[in-house]
Amino acid sequence: MKIDKQYKQIPYYKPTNNFRDQLKESTQRRKTKTIPFLMKKVKNTILMTLAFNFPINSWRVRFHRWRGVNIGKNVYIGLKVTLDQTYPDYIFIEDNVAIAEATFILTHSNPYPHFQKSFDSFIAPVVIREGVEISIKAVILPGVEIGKYSIVASGAIVTKDVPEKTLVGGVPAKKLKDIKV
Repeated sequence: MKIDKQYKQIPYYKPTNNFRDQLKESTQRRKTKTIPFLMKKVKNTILMTLAFNFPINSWRVRFHRWRGVNIGKNVYIGLKVTLDQTYPDYIFIEDNVAIAEATFILTHSNPYPHFQKSFDSFIAPVVIREGVEISIKAVILPGVEIGKYSIVASGAIVTKDVPEKTLVGGVPAKKLKDIKV
């Protein structure tokens, strides 16, 4: 699976005082019409909520696929896993991957405008290659690729690409050792 790992700039998040203004601002930022945007948002929220809590893995995977997450075969997604709410289609999970409970996978950074001089507002894909295991409560940040047969330790925050057959852990995640597969 070849993925374009380019960062794509998006407008900064502008908080508004009411629902109507928020909806107008959100649709303008995404250059879309109100009703389709609202329907997509509601569908995504319902499917995310179902996937977050559903007791059967095959259905959790199915719900995430329906949201737009690109998921291969024989994938385990634990309970309480958050796969980016806003840009699920930027997540690519290959075959034979296991993602343990309470993990976060994020594909965007959308800070308030007053942070413009410090942080970019962007989306970038997350790619999880074949045979990866992500342990409980790990966080995978936008633009990261995790190489084949690697392991992300519990509680790790992954900010950079992980090479194939590598165990990473810590905050931020660092290489702990090579893995023989």
